[in-house]
Amino acid sequence: MKILSISVLQAPSSGASSLLSSANDLSSFSFYQRGSVGEFVTFFSKTVAERTQPGQRQSVQENNYTAHVFNRGELAAVLITDQEYPVRPAFSLLAKVLDDFVAKVPQDSWNNPSSISFPELATYLSNYQDPRQADGIMRVQQELDETKIVLHKTIESVLQRGERLDTLVDRSTHLSTQSKMFYKTTRKQNSCCVVM
Repeated sequence: MKILSISVLQAPSSGASSLLSSANDLSSFSFYQRGSVGEFVTFFSKTVAERTQPGQRQSVQENNYTAHVFNRGELAAVLITDQEYPVRPAFSLLAKVLDDFVAKVPQDSWNNPSSISFPELATYLSNYQDPRQADGIMRVQQELDETKIVLHKTIESVLQRGERLDTLVDRSTHLSTQSKMFYKTTRKQNSCCVVM
């Protein structure tokens, strides 16, 4: 699971979108590919932001990557991940990014994207690389899964103990019949001789 890019775009209802701020992690690509991949990420982000209706969320797959888009009207956030990245934490991250961006970047600076400084995107990019650590519900789900595994192991060991107990009970029943037979034979043998 990997995040390649987080972008915030101005997405008017008609016309082209413009990139306001972005953070990329292209370290998985070779040095010579990073420029081309970066251009593709920007193009892909702009395209999906323009084609997402205001107030909607959508996920668009392209080859091995998925673009998760949240368009809030004037602003849209795009998260480009590999296909393994879960949808719920992706949209949760996009909502946080848009809330932070609106709170920290004044709307009058949106017309001049070069003047916008929003370093929080890089922090989000690194913190959300592992969605289980960043997302509370996924973390709880992982703990539940681990507990379920331990519980299954405990139940299996109890069942194995139960099977062992069943074998012991069977053996004791077998021993009990043998001891009854031993008692009868000893009684027969001892009845012939009377001790005075």
